[in-house]
Amino acid sequence: MIRALYSAASGMSAQQMNIDTIAHNLANANTNGFKMRRTQFQDLLYQSFIQPGAAAGSQTVVPSGLQIGLGTRPASNEIIFTQGNFQQTGNPLDIVIQGKGFFQVRRPTGELAYTRDGGFQLDRDGNVVTANGDPIEPQITIPAQSQSVTIAGDGTVSYTQPGQSAGQVAGQIQLANFANPAGLNSIGQNLFTQTDASGDPTVGNPGGQEGLGALMQGYVEGSNVSIVEEFINMIVSQRAYEASSKVVKAADEMYQQANNLKQ
Repeated sequence: MIRALYSAASGMSAQQMNIDTIAHNLANANTNGFKMRRTQFQDLLYQSFIQPGAAAGSQTVVPSGLQIGLGTRPASNEIIFTQGNFQQTGNPLDIVIQGKGFFQVRRPTGELAYTRDGGFQLDRDGNVVTANGDPIEPQITIPAQSQSVTIAGDGTVSYTQPGQSAGQVAGQIQLANFANPAGLNSIGQNLFTQTDASGDPTVGNPGGQEGLGALMQGYVEGSNVSIVEEFINMIVSQRAYEASSKVVKAADEMYQQANNLKQ
């Protein structure tokens, strides 16, 4: 019964973390470029009373054994990098990636970060920056007197000036991709940083031979969170938490009956 108490408690703790993850997903249902997380669980150690395959006689072995599990634990809450819905904005600096890849962002510390949020703006110097003011990498500057900005599917950024019909190239947007995007480290502000688990980035032009997606101007990528799916996951998690709590209650009642045997 002591094992039952601790196993049930581990189940309640695991479901509590699952609810925390679901709450985070729902809170970011309208966050540009947000990628949902999914909690995964692992069973804990087993106490073996009879080892499977142990000798049952001189010529026979135990077919299944007798093992009691000691509960569960959250193993990971991996990032699900499915494509979010595209939302048309009409802003020429809003860009979506149609497929794989991340925009590169240079942080104030000089470190490179990566994002799927393509809602860009211009700072006072005409540099293309994120909502937090961090410039994209490679840096692209658009003159203040420019009349229109065009971003091609391959990442070429061009602009026109007053009195000129021909466009001038301001720069080239490059994307980065990883062998294991789920291994990226989330640091907030819609940014990720690379880790040993994600591997080194592969950098190239959008729509190129590296398998990177093409760009589309005038759109932003919304969150890939499905509110209906998250509510279903929340109900399932609540019921699992409730079931574990009932096991705690049942084990407690069994202890109570055992303690009252003398009476």
